[in-house]
Amino acid sequence: MKKLLVLSLFIALVAIGQKSYAHCEIPCGIYGDSVRVELIAEHIETIAKSMNQINELSEAGDKNYNQLVRWVMNKEEHAKKIQDIVSQYFLHQRIKPVQPTEVEAYAKYTNQLALLHQLLVLSMKAKQTTDLTVIDKLTTTLDKFSHSYFHKHTH
Repeated sequence: MKKLLVLSLFIALVAIGQKSYAHCEIPCGIYGDSVRVELIAEHIETIAKSMNQINELSEAGDKNYNQLVRWVMNKEEHAKKIQDIVSQYFLHQRIKPVQPTEVEAYAKYTNQLALLHQLLVLSMKAKQTTDLTVIDKLTTTLDKFSHSYFHKHTH
Protein backbone atom coordinates (compact mmCIF):
# COMPACT_ATOMS: atom_id res chain seq x y z
CA MET A 1 0.00 0.00 0.00
CA LYS A 2 2.85 2.36 0.84
CA LYS A 3 4.52 1.64 -2.52
CA LEU A 4 1.24 2.37 -4.31
CA LEU A 5 0.90 5.68 -2.49
CA VAL A 6 4.49 6.67 -3.32
CA LEU A 7 3.99 5.66 -6.96
CA SER A 8 0.73 7.65 -7.15
CA LEU A 9 2.42 10.69 -5.63
CA PHE A 10 5.31 10.37 -8.08
CA ILE A 11 2.96 10.16 -11.08
CA ALA A 12 0.99 13.16 -9.82
CA LEU A 13 4.15 15.23 -9.40
CA VAL A 14 5.40 14.30 -12.85
CA ALA A 15 2.02 15.20 -14.37
CA ILE A 16 1.99 18.56 -12.58
CA GLY A 17 5.53 19.32 -13.70
CA GLN A 18 4.91 18.71 -17.39
CA LYS A 19 3.49 21.33 -19.70
CA SER A 20 0.51 20.25 -21.72
CA TYR A 21 0.02 22.05 -25.02
CA ALA A 22 -2.40 19.73 -26.72
CA HIS A 23 -6.06 19.28 -26.19
CA CYS A 24 -7.05 15.71 -25.40
CA GLU A 25 -7.44 13.12 -28.14
CA ILE A 26 -9.75 10.77 -26.23
CA PRO A 27 -12.07 12.47 -27.61
CA CYS A 28 -13.59 14.26 -24.66
CA GLY A 29 -16.16 16.20 -26.65
CA ILE A 30 -15.13 19.47 -25.00
CA TYR A 31 -13.88 21.87 -27.63
CA GLY A 32 -13.25 25.59 -27.51
CA ASP A 33 -12.78 26.40 -31.18
CA SER A 34 -13.22 30.17 -30.79
CA VAL A 35 -10.80 30.15 -27.87
CA ARG A 36 -8.16 28.50 -30.06
CA VAL A 37 -8.65 31.12 -32.78
CA GLU A 38 -8.30 33.86 -30.15
CA LEU A 39 -5.12 32.22 -28.85
CA ILE A 40 -3.65 32.14 -32.35
CA ALA A 41 -4.49 35.85 -32.74
CA GLU A 42 -2.78 36.56 -29.41
CA HIS A 43 0.30 34.62 -30.51
CA ILE A 44 0.40 36.63 -33.76
CA GLU A 45 0.25 39.85 -31.76
CA THR A 46 3.07 38.63 -29.51
CA ILE A 47 5.20 37.71 -32.53
CA ALA A 48 4.62 41.20 -33.95
CA LYS A 49 5.74 42.79 -30.69
CA SER A 50 8.79 40.53 -30.64
CA MET A 51 9.68 41.51 -34.22
CA ASN A 52 9.35 45.19 -33.37
CA GLN A 53 11.55 44.80 -30.30
CA ILE A 54 14.17 42.84 -32.25
CA ASN A 55 14.25 45.51 -34.95
CA GLU A 56 14.49 48.30 -32.37
CA LEU A 57 17.23 46.60 -30.36
CA SER A 58 19.15 45.73 -33.54
CA GLU A 59 19.22 49.38 -34.58
CA ALA A 60 20.51 50.59 -31.21
CA GLY A 61 24.12 51.75 -31.12
CA ASP A 62 24.92 49.86 -27.93
CA LYS A 63 23.26 46.52 -28.55
CA ASN A 64 21.75 44.57 -25.68
CA TYR A 65 22.36 41.06 -26.97
CA ASN A 66 20.71 39.47 -23.95
CA GLN A 67 17.42 41.22 -24.71
CA LEU A 68 17.78 40.49 -28.43
CA VAL A 69 18.14 36.78 -27.73
CA ARG A 70 15.19 36.82 -25.37
CA TRP A 71 12.92 38.49 -27.98
CA VAL A 72 14.07 36.06 -30.68
CA MET A 73 13.31 33.13 -28.38
CA ASN A 74 9.92 34.64 -27.56
CA LYS A 75 9.10 35.00 -31.26
CA GLU A 76 10.12 31.38 -31.88
CA GLU A 77 8.05 30.11 -28.96
CA HIS A 78 4.86 31.86 -30.06
CA ALA A 79 5.26 30.79 -33.69
CA LYS A 80 5.62 27.21 -32.44
CA LYS A 81 2.47 27.60 -30.34
CA ILE A 82 0.54 28.61 -33.46
CA GLN A 83 1.86 25.53 -35.23
CA ASP A 84 0.86 23.36 -32.28
CA ILE A 85 -2.71 24.69 -32.17
CA VAL A 86 -3.16 24.43 -35.94
CA SER A 87 -1.74 20.94 -36.13
CA GLN A 88 -2.69 19.30 -32.85
CA TYR A 89 -6.07 20.91 -32.37
CA PHE A 90 -7.54 21.76 -35.76
CA LEU A 91 -5.88 19.29 -38.14
CA HIS A 92 -5.75 16.32 -35.78
CA GLN A 93 -9.13 16.72 -34.12
CA ARG A 94 -11.50 19.26 -35.57
CA ILE A 95 -11.28 19.21 -39.38
CA LYS A 96 -12.95 16.00 -40.42
CA PRO A 97 -12.24 14.36 -43.78
CA VAL A 98 -14.98 14.77 -46.37
CA GLN A 99 -15.59 12.67 -49.46
CA PRO A 100 -15.10 14.46 -52.80
CA THR A 101 -18.62 13.39 -53.77
CA GLU A 102 -19.96 15.84 -51.15
CA VAL A 103 -19.09 18.75 -53.41
CA GLU A 104 -19.92 21.77 -51.21
CA ALA A 105 -18.60 20.21 -48.01
CA TYR A 106 -15.46 19.02 -49.81
CA ALA A 107 -14.77 22.50 -51.17
CA LYS A 108 -15.06 23.91 -47.64
CA TYR A 109 -12.84 21.12 -46.30
CA THR A 110 -10.07 21.68 -48.86
CA ASN A 111 -10.25 25.45 -48.33
CA GLN A 112 -9.82 24.99 -44.57
CA LEU A 113 -6.90 22.60 -45.10
CA ALA A 114 -5.22 25.09 -47.42
CA LEU A 115 -5.71 27.95 -44.94
CA LEU A 116 -4.37 25.90 -42.03
CA HIS A 117 -1.38 24.90 -44.14
CA GLN A 118 -0.77 28.58 -44.92
CA LEU A 119 -0.86 29.33 -41.17
CA LEU A 120 1.75 26.63 -40.58
CA VAL A 121 4.03 27.94 -43.33
CA LEU A 122 3.61 31.57 -42.27
CA SER A 123 4.40 30.63 -38.67
CA MET A 124 7.59 29.02 -39.93
CA LYS A 125 8.39 32.18 -41.90
CA ALA A 126 7.77 34.27 -38.77
CA LYS A 127 10.60 32.34 -37.14
CA GLN A 128 12.92 33.24 -40.04
CA THR A 129 12.37 36.98 -40.24
CA THR A 130 11.40 40.23 -38.57
CA ASP A 131 9.48 41.39 -41.64
CA LEU A 132 6.08 42.55 -40.39
CA THR A 133 4.39 41.67 -43.68
CA VAL A 134 4.38 38.10 -42.33
CA ILE A 135 2.20 39.35 -39.47
CA ASP A 136 -0.28 40.88 -41.92
CA LYS A 137 -0.41 37.60 -43.86
CA LEU A 138 -0.88 35.57 -40.66
CA THR A 139 -3.71 37.84 -39.53
CA THR A 140 -5.43 37.78 -42.92
CA THR A 141 -5.12 34.00 -43.19
CA LEU A 142 -6.46 33.50 -39.67
CA ASP A 143 -9.42 35.75 -40.48
CA LYS A 144 -10.14 33.74 -43.65
CA PHE A 145 -9.91 30.47 -41.75
CA SER A 146 -12.14 31.76 -38.96
CA HIS A 147 -14.76 32.88 -41.48
CA SER A 148 -14.63 29.55 -43.30
CA TYR A 149 -14.70 27.52 -40.10
CA PHE A 150 -17.49 29.33 -38.24
CA HIS A 151 -19.62 30.47 -41.20
CA LYS A 152 -22.61 28.23 -41.84
CA HIS A 153 -24.21 28.20 -45.26
CA THR A 154 -27.99 28.38 -45.20
CA HIS A 155 -30.13 27.45 -48.16
